[in-house]
Amino acid sequence: MRSSVHSHRPAAIGAVLAAGLLLTSCAATPGAGDGATPVKGGTLTYASGDAEPTCLDPHVGGNYPQALVSTQYLESLVSRDGNGAIIPWLAKSWTVSPDGLAWEFTLKDGVTFTDGTPLDAAAVQANIAHLQDPKTGSSTGYLALAKVTSTESVSANVVRFTLGEPDSALLESLTQPWLAIESPTGLARGLDENCVAPVGTGPFQVESWEKQDSVVLVRNPAYTSPPADADHTGPAYLARIIWRFIPDSASRFAALQAGDADVIDNAQPDTIVQAEKGDTITHLDAPRPGASNRIELNSSRPPFDDPIVREAFIRSANVDDAVTSLFQGTAKRSYSALSSVEATAAQRPDLFGYDAKAADKLLDSAGWTARDSAGYRMKDGARLTVQFPVSTNQSIPAEQSLFEQIQATAKKTGFEVVLTPMDLSSWYTALGENGYDAVSAPYTKVGPDVLRILFDSAGIVPAPSGYFANHAQVNDPEVDALLTEAGAVTDADKRTGLYTEVQNKVLEGFYILPLYDQQNHYLLSSRVSGARAMPTVSTPTFYDAWLPAE
Repeated sequence: MRSSVHSHRPAAIGAVLAAGLLLTSCAATPGAGDGATPVKGGTLTYASGDAEPTCLDPHVGGNYPQALVSTQYLESLVSRDGNGAIIPWLAKSWTVSPDGLAWEFTLKDGVTFTDGTPLDAAAVQANIAHLQDPKTGSSTGYLALAKVTSTESVSANVVRFTLGEPDSALLESLTQPWLAIESPTGLARGLDENCVAPVGTGPFQVESWEKQDSVVLVRNPAYTSPPADADHTGPAYLARIIWRFIPDSASRFAALQAGDADVIDNAQPDTIVQAEKGDTITHLDAPRPGASNRIELNSSRPPFDDPIVREAFIRSANVDDAVTSLFQGTAKRSYSALSSVEATAAQRPDLFGYDAKAADKLLDSAGWTARDSAGYRMKDGARLTVQFPVSTNQSIPAEQSLFEQIQATAKKTGFEVVLTPMDLSSWYTALGENGYDAVSAPYTKVGPDVLRILFDSAGIVPAPSGYFANHAQVNDPEVDALLTEAGAVTDADKRTGLYTEVQNKVLEGFYILPLYDQQNHYLLSSRVSGARAMPTVSTPTFYDAWLPAE
């Protein structure tokens, strides 16, 4: 599993998504699933391998580590069910004007934030303003709300969004934890205080945060607002969650085996295979929606400003064999810009086969005919070098090994691929300074509108956080026009057709090298019942979870 960095992340997903969120194991998970009565109380320990957030408020930046933990204490206006349909959450109903420029959301009655502030239209307005305020430094929420020009309190429990142009993805965007609703009283404390302990309406609340160790969450005893697909109502069963940060994968798995952790994320392929051979650990496989994992080639500067060189690099990458050998069946090769859980994903295996001979011919035709003493291609006295910064916080060891295998096969055709491991902060800096030729940058967003974030030329301009998402730096007026049209149409078939055109233009332009779906592999002790992945961005939720009595 990788953290999403948008940040600096309605087409139906249907049965494909439901299948992707199945809890699989060699033994049935005990508890609610086999008729047992849930037990109230207990402490669940979660061990995360993702980078520890620098802020627990997902409005600030908006990356996947924030989404993981904030799913437990913040809630969204709407959610999605296992079939991809938008369902009520904090909003119990909504309407849209015929021209698509006004949306009204009617809020649930009687919901309060854990600081006692009521959930009302003014609270929602304060959240939209917070996300759109450049001082907040939002990327994900800011980009998702790009078409919202103003909000209005129609009544105490009805809020209206006014848009500058129709947005067919608005409901999809509002399901995401990066747009979750927080207490306006909490927001008014300022960024520093709110980052330490955001205040939501969720089943848990932040009690404490010991940096570089853990966040302690405690049950919200007054909880009344589960999403429409939850298994029960009222407060959560668990009394506490200890959210630990354990970067080392072996240490996380050892903690799970020893009973020091009940759930771990970022499970490695070998540990998944090992766990599935026994009956004490269950495996929750929840690939993310939105974009596939991919390598993006920076088309704004040499060498990848030349589409022939981009194609040659892609032909030089033996991804199929690397995925097979390194992921041991836990990941399937993708040939699409979109996740396989998106019904609109266009798979193009014809474009991404390994062909070293074809790569050689392409580089010859592009003028990279000479080789230096190390075997690398040369042109006008310059070596064919690809600077590839790698975030060690986001790429699991198996993925880093995959990059090394691509490095090795690309060398055979004359590319020098310089892999530079970096911590998350340094990695962001390299991207912000345009100091890369290739990069693997995850981005999670519900639905095919993620294509707008990743490939519209407007995405080359940084959001207020300083992050930009169009790392391939695609600047194609035809792509922009298709994305604009797709964002405005509501007819599902027409929308799918437009997004298919966009994908084909990006793939045929060799701007990206698809790898596989963004991986979410959770391993759970068989003691844990009722845990699931949200059918939004596949973060775990422990509202329905419980542990057996001690």
